[in-house]
Amino acid sequence: MHKRVLIQAASALIALQFLAVPAFAAGSSGGSDQTVTQCKKGEVWDKKKQKCVPPKEGMLDDDSIYDAGHALAMAGRYDEAISVLVLAANKQDPRILNYLGYSHRHSGRVNVGLGYYEEALRIDPDYTLVREYLGEAHLQIGDLAGAQQQLMEIEKRTGKGSREYGMLSEQIDHFMRS
Repeated sequence: MHKRVLIQAASALIALQFLAVPAFAAGSSGGSDQTVTQCKKGEVWDKKKQKCVPPKEGMLDDDSIYDAGHALAMAGRYDEAISVLVLAANKQDPRILNYLGYSHRHSGRVNVGLGYYEEALRIDPDYTLVREYLGEAHLQIGDLAGAQQQLMEIEKRTGKGSREYGMLSEQIDHFMRS
């Protein structure tokens, strides 16, 4: 039990690192940062209308839904991210599935998150960000072997120099020291 609490605390600290960095750096498709900085809870930025609106199915394209959901997840607004991400027309978009998994996991629904990660990997086995998050989820439930397996899969695809490899490797090291 004590180890699980430490793992959850470590995961929260890692998530805080992401919050210290602007959610959208160069290459942003615009609008998603407005969702976090300008829109009140339950609203997303509509690029066409140039204002915050309540999200409704079919009102935003999937790229905009992904951008808004990603921004909300990185800002720690997990339930809002889920509410936006489920509106995607393409329910098999690995990016959408990844952040549904991320948001559920960080909301304490780790097993639900695992399901979304597994589905994303069935569609795109080379999506290493999903593998990093899946490895972190395995650590949250005390499954070191599962996390190490994901680390090996990342290494096969990107080597040891990728951001995803470094982040998961650091999480595994921390887990083993606790």
